[in-house]
Amino acid sequence: MKKIIVSLVAVIALAACTSNPYTGQRQVSKTALGAGGGAAVGALGGLLIGKTTGASTRKAVLIGAGIGALTGGGIGLYQDRQEAKLREELRNSGVSITRNGDKIILNMPSNITFTTGSDSIKPEFFRVLNSVALVLKEFNQTTVNVFGHTDSDGGESFNQQLSERRGVNVANYLVSQGTDGRRFYIVGFGEERPIASNATADGKSRNRRVEIEIAPLTNS
Repeated sequence: MKKIIVSLVAVIALAACTSNPYTGQRQVSKTALGAGGGAAVGALGGLLIGKTTGASTRKAVLIGAGIGALTGGGIGLYQDRQEAKLREELRNSGVSITRNGDKIILNMPSNITFTTGSDSIKPEFFRVLNSVALVLKEFNQTTVNVFGHTDSDGGESFNQQLSERRGVNVANYLVSQGTDGRRFYIVGFGEERPIASNATADGKSRNRRVEIEIAPLTNS
């Protein structure tokens, strides 16, 4: 199954956007995304299909725009400060925060972000995403990868498309809150990367998730 990687360089200017009824913010139209990758290409323009390259280009664009690259010991310190701020902002939110080297991973289970089988963000979760956007704007010397995942219920194609739409909607909302869209890539993994057994309801709940990976902006 090809993965869809979405560059959100021009998300703010999307023609295929609608207003969220709860927040008034612009978000990706479900009509544009409902048919999966092909529709998403038309809606987002900068979307890349079946590729895993582009990280160096994204860094070059950001650094060329005047966002300084982190170097040496400052990388870990910068991420330490960002992690501490995220933990403060997301305390008791249901979002788990882990650290993998200099990368910070936010795990957002679908039971607090989406209803089953839906790509619409739950209204009560906008406050949490607002907090994430606040930190991302403060610590802007990072790139942001958004990974969508599902459990094994339903067809593989449906799950692939659902994971893409969920990732797009989370990232698009963060961009609508003022986060630089050039920092983002989105990958839909469907049901291919479970973190628990799909044989139990609890395991399926854990597998239905969106992850946000925040990495330092460096020259390397």
